[in-house]
Amino acid sequence: MEELAVAIGKNIREKRRANGLSQDRFALVAGIDRSYMGKIERGEVSITLEKLYRIAEALHCEPISLLPKMSSIRLQTPRKTNKGGLNEVR
Repeated sequence: MEELAVAIGKNIREKRRANGLSQDRFALVAGIDRSYMGKIERGEVSITLEKLYRIAEALHCEPISLLPKMSSIRLQTPRKTNKGGLNEVR
């Protein structure tokens, strides 16, 4: 799991619980499948900006409040492109 996705999912879950919403109700309000919402909250998937905004709207907050501080996460090293145009992991 990517550290960023896990941090965002944790923030979403905390705000959802603070708003007193069950995951089922929250997913319905946000217009996102409940099982996919579970994957988001566990950090198993990376979400699009559109989904981030839909989630923020359902939580009555600004999207930026769901993002972790840069200092709290470690981003993966960028991949280097080889001659064939394919990405290689460093």
